[in-house]
Amino acid sequence: MDASLKSLESKVNDFVALCKRLRLDNHALRQQLVAAESENKQLVGKINAAKARIESLLTQMPEEEA
Repeated sequence: MDASLKSLESKVNDFVALCKRLRLDNHALRQQLVAAESENKQLVGKINAAKARIESLLTQMPEEEA
């Protein structure tokens, strides 16, 4: 009986340690996701600004004569 309780205690301790590690990993992944979403938002803004500048330059170009 004592051996099975020790085994169960060990398994519970391992499970608790795993849960703690997964919580830390999850927290780190959530922070990475927030950072990636922020960077993505900035890059979309830069792309849109570049697109607007290119469209503006295209409208300023003289038309070609046929």
